[in-house]
Amino acid sequence: MEPPVPPQEQPPRPRSHTVTTTSSSFTANLSASSSTLAYDREFLRTVPGLLMVTEIVLGLLVWTLIAGTEYFLYPAFGWVMFVAVFYWVLTVFFLIIYMTMTYTRIPQVPWTMVGLCFNGSAFVLYLIAAIVDASSVTKDLDNHNYNSWAASSFFAFVVTSCYAGNTYFSFISWRSRTLQ
Repeated sequence: MEPPVPPQEQPPRPRSHTVTTTSSSFTANLSASSSTLAYDREFLRTVPGLLMVTEIVLGLLVWTLIAGTEYFLYPAFGWVMFVAVFYWVLTVFFLIIYMTMTYTRIPQVPWTMVGLCFNGSAFVLYLIAAIVDASSVTKDLDNHNYNSWAASSFFAFVVTSCYAGNTYFSFISWRSRTLQ
């Protein structure tokens, strides 16, 4: 048996001090689009911004007043809960989009049309939910939950009027964009 042959040592390679990098247009576009988000403080001072904050606060009241009761025993209140929670979450989502000016980074989306459709559908469904809520409130059903249901009905109508106002402003914005 022959002893193992030691590996031959190779001469050390000279180290290069030059670094070459390449970038594709994809990475360049990605880095340009992922910079810090802007913050629009002035949005909360506009009428649509104030209406949106009011929708969030009062919408939260609507669904918490109902959620604190035995609403699940009455299908009508389940519908009101669905509408209130669904549009509360979406309104918070849109407030974040408007506050961070994300809509400026996604110009492919027709934001005026999205706002009009969102506010219009929220107005219609909240109006139906408010009517269902108000017509379902009776002392005969559950005397213990009467006050919470009556308060949620009142706030549902107030939120409905806020969505009506934002639908109007969205329509004005959409109309001005389509006439250009």
